[in-house]
Amino acid sequence: MIDSYRFGNIVIDGEGYSSDVLILPSGVKTWWRRRGHELSPEDLDDVLAGNSEVLVIGTGAYAMVHIPPEVEEFLKSRGLEIVVEATDKACDSYNRLCRSGKVAAALHLTC
Repeated sequence: MIDSYRFGNIVIDGEGYSSDVLILPSGVKTWWRRRGHELSPEDLDDVLAGNSEVLVIGTGAYAMVHIPPEVEEFLKSRGLEIVVEATDKACDSYNRLCRSGKVAAALHLTC
């Protein structure tokens, strides 16, 4: 569960993080995108290697992370339901969805 989020900081199950994170069924990992604020399939290798059914993408406090349509289509073709929101809303969505299934999250914590 995500305990709290504010610009640049997130607390997950009591542990604080100040870098972008992937929340996987197997645990939390710090996360970095190869192209800065543009998501590519390679940025989600850990998610794709798991057995998640839903991926919640937090695009930042000001929604600066861009998900190209071809990346969204690629993820859907791999069987993932995609939820894309600014990170504050994405945290709420993750908490709601994680109770009902195999959910992963990719969260940009700043802009």
